[in-house]
Amino acid sequence: MPTYRHPGTVITDHRFRVPLDHADPAGERIEVYAREVVAAGRERESLPWLLFLQGGPGGRSPRPVGRDGWLDRALDDYRVLLLDQRGTGRSTPADRHTLPLRGDAPAQAGYLAHFRADSIVRDCELIRRELLGEAGRWSLLGQSYGGFCTLTYLSYAPEGVREAFVTGGLPGLRSTPEAVYRAAYPRVQRKVEGHYARYPEDADTVRAVVRHLREQDVRLPGGGRLTAEAFQALGIMLGTGSGSHTLHYLLEDSARSGASGFSDHFLAQVESHLSFAARPLYAVLHESIYGQRSVSPHGTGWAAQSVRAEFPQFDADRADDAPVLLTGEMIYPWMFATDPALAPLAEVADLLARREDWPDLYDPGRLARNDVPVAAAVYHDDMYVDTDDSLATARSVRGLRTWVTNEYEHDGLRVSEGHVLDRLIRMVRGEL
Repeated sequence: MPTYRHPGTVITDHRFRVPLDHADPAGERIEVYAREVVAAGRERESLPWLLFLQGGPGGRSPRPVGRDGWLDRALDDYRVLLLDQRGTGRSTPADRHTLPLRGDAPAQAGYLAHFRADSIVRDCELIRRELLGEAGRWSLLGQSYGGFCTLTYLSYAPEGVREAFVTGGLPGLRSTPEAVYRAAYPRVQRKVEGHYARYPEDADTVRAVVRHLREQDVRLPGGGRLTAEAFQALGIMLGTGSGSHTLHYLLEDSARSGASGFSDHFLAQVESHLSFAARPLYAVLHESIYGQRSVSPHGTGWAAQSVRAEFPQFDADRADDAPVLLTGEMIYPWMFATDPALAPLAEVADLLARREDWPDLYDPGRLARNDVPVAAAVYHDDMYVDTDDSLATARSVRGLRTWVTNEYEHDGLRVSEGHVLDRLIRMVRGEL
């Protein structure tokens, strides 16, 4: 286990061999990587463990340099484990290069069916027993999708959990994929309208960009096609605290360079926000995180695309002069045609969208009897996770306390310099 030092921290690499399919423990195994972080000078102390579950799906764990952000607060009390969930980061990769080695599209889809929260939690349980022993319990910190995983953990294996903190990630326990997106489109519309109220000139800029994209075939530096619908997907930026300002600065650079089209600088910025090259599983598995056989027995079925027809105001070609609405955290089938990182996975994604009989991820009965202390930050009008769903779930989990705030957006854990985590820790301890 390699160990090295950063300013104020000691870091140890861990690699674990886990079953691809936990129902077949003697079958194929894959590797899961995790990074242990402890405050310098405390590496020999018997500190409680805090497992961090990253947002996503398909997001690797943070790469800290010293005691930065929320990690600084966590290291006051814990030995932290930053998990690269299966298929991400330094764990066995799953992307357009490695997946074809599995065989044809149905074989690849069958492989990826084991990459949801249920498998991630079972990985964590094997890791817990290896690091802490059978009787050891650790704390959980779940950000966004990591919060979804935390609720799965409390449903599947609460005996391994000492306490849990959730930031922007309380899922609807019984929400269908269609219901998720019916709630999401109005939230996104409010965020876009708020952006245009803040930067009125951006409405004309977006309309001009969309008009140009309808008339010209525009390619991003990496070869992907920038369509009007792809450009609308930049609205995903509006769910973070500084996202509106970042989007405004991006749009400032959209002035076209004569007949040649947009500048490379502008197109490079757009590509950095739209490309899934660094996180293909986010796109491939995104809707599957809402699949549960008892809730949606017929699968997820490209729910964001099918529900979009119910919200014609998001049509970029509206006949009226209303501002063009951007979209948010939605994955559409056409993304697998315009993004070179996703194109080889188009059939795989379609098979997953049509897959039926996804195992349930949550056990409402067990959560109603929960005895693990849980504190959750719920961000008022969170663009990515529905606040009403989050509060309904909070009421359904015994012993779960919420802090509802509009001081932060969805990225509050990352940008609050430890304030969000500190408040949740004090809530669990009964100090607030």
